[in-house]
Amino acid sequence: MFGKSKLGNICYYVSDINKTEAFYRDVMGLDIKRMEGDADTGGDWLIANTANGVDLIFFEMESRPGNSPIIVFEIANGGIDDIVAALAGKGVTIVTPVSHAPGGWSSEFADPDGHAISMYQSAEAPRSLKKVA
Repeated sequence: MFGKSKLGNICYYVSDINKTEAFYRDVMGLDIKRMEGDADTGGDWLIANTANGVDLIFFEMESRPGNSPIIVFEIANGGIDDIVAALAGKGVTIVTPVSHAPGGWSSEFADPDGHAISMYQSAEAPRSLKKVA
């Protein structure tokens, strides 16, 4: 199911978005972009592109050991609703159902040890690839 999906992002939950922006920009030397939040996703968030194409994304929310970072698989062709249904059908724990994310849709599920794994698809891709009869 994910064998041909590229790892698109690594998400971090941070307690102070301004301190995080300064650290990763000024100390680490990354090109950080501040993205404006919306009513569905909350406050501003940060994105840093890396040389290998895996973006680091930072959201301000409760930050504690064990809830960050989260790897994010990019669902390039769409079908996030179908994938979540297939995972649930295999007994996988769905932590967060498909929900609005900046510029698209995301969902999280848990591995056998309870580690969160996320998937994301852009709003342009169809949420379901199943044909409607």
